[in-house]
Amino acid sequence: MAAKTHRTAAHPTVLSTRALNRATLDRQLLLRRSAMSAKDAVAHLLGLQAQNTKPPYFQLYARLTDFDPEELSALMESREVVRIVTLRSTLHTHTADDALTLRPLVQAARERELKTFRRGLEGVDLDRLAAVAEELVVERPRPVKELREELLAHWPDADPLALTVAARCLLPLVQVTPRGMWGRSGQVALTTVEHWLGRPAEPVPAPDATVLRYLGAFGPASVMDFQAWAGLTRTKEVFERLRPRLLTFRDERGVELFDLPDAPRPDPGTPAPPRFLPDFDNLLLGHADRTRVIPAVNKGRNGVGNQAYGSVLIDGFFDAVWRVERDGGTAILTVQPLRNLVRDERAEITEEAARMLTAMTDATDHDVRFGTFLDYGD
Repeated sequence: MAAKTHRTAAHPTVLSTRALNRATLDRQLLLRRSAMSAKDAVAHLLGLQAQNTKPPYFQLYARLTDFDPEELSALMESREVVRIVTLRSTLHTHTADDALTLRPLVQAARERELKTFRRGLEGVDLDRLAAVAEELVVERPRPVKELREELLAHWPDADPLALTVAARCLLPLVQVTPRGMWGRSGQVALTTVEHWLGRPAEPVPAPDATVLRYLGAFGPASVMDFQAWAGLTRTKEVFERLRPRLLTFRDERGVELFDLPDAPRPDPGTPAPPRFLPDFDNLLLGHADRTRVIPAVNKGRNGVGNQAYGSVLIDGFFDAVWRVERDGGTAILTVQPLRNLVRDERAEITEEAARMLTAMTDATDHDVRFGTFLDYGD
C-alpha cells in the first residue's frame, strides 16, 4: 500500500524519516533490483560516483538483476559512458549525453574550486593555460604526470598541483579507457570530452530538467538537498519556477520537500532487503540531510580518516560496514555491524554477501564473517 501523499497548501503532509527512506530506496533501485540496462541505470541515477575504479560496478550490482560487470566495461570501451569530474568536483561515471550537459551545468562550481588554488597560480594566464592544456590532451591523451610536466615548462614558478587542478577545472577532461574497465584498468590519461566523444559539448542548460531528474532519483528532496548533491548554490528560484508542477511535503523537522506528482512513495512498512553499497555510493551523498539513510548515531562511521569502506543497508538504513580481502583463492567478506543484529538479519546479510562474492569476484571459495576491523576510537 502506498504512503498517503494528500496535502493542502496550508498543511502539507509530513513525511517520516522512514517514509523518505523507502521513497528514496525505491527511486535508487534498492528496494528491488531493476531489469533496466546498465546504461539506462547510469542515466536514471544521473551518474555513479567513481573516485575509485570498482565502486561503479558494485553500485550497479546492488541495483540491477543479473548485472554483469562486463556490460558497464563495454559501455566505457564504446564511449557510451565516460569518467569525468562533475558533481561536487568529484569523478563520476556518466552517460555520454550527461557528460556533455552536466559538466557545463556545474562549471561554476569548478571555477569556485579553482579560486582555492589561486596562490599557486600567480602570474598564470588561465585562458592561455586552458588553450595549452587542450592542445596537449587533444594531440593524444596525456597521463597526469606528463600533463603537469608540460604545463610546468610554460609556468615553471607555478605550483605543479595547482596547474593540473586548473586544467581539470577549466577543461571538461575525461579519463580514457582502459582506466576504469573491469579487470583491466590502467593509469589515468586525460583528453577532452568533446574529443573523446567526437561531438561538441552542449550549451549550458537551464537546471530545471536536472532538478526534475534529481527528484526522480533522489526525491522527495529540499532545495538544500539538491544543492548538496550537485555542488551548486542559489537554486531556490529554480524550485519556485517548478513549484506549480510539483507536490510539496515537510519532513519531521519542518523542512519543505519537493517531489514529482507521479513518483513512487511506498508505504513506510515496505520491506527493504540488505544491500551492500561501495564506498562513496551516491545514495549516501545525495542529500544535505542524510538521516533518511544514515542514522544520526552512525554519521561518519563508514570510514576512519581518509580510508572509506563499503556500507551495508539493513532495513534500508546504513547500519554496518564491509570489506573484502583475498586469501589465495578465497574471498573473505567481513561485516562489522554498528548495532545488534537479530538472527534473521544476519542470515539475510550472509545470503546477500555470498551472492555478491559469487557475481563480483573470481574467487573459487567465499567466506562471509561478522567481526571488527574498524576502530572508531570511541
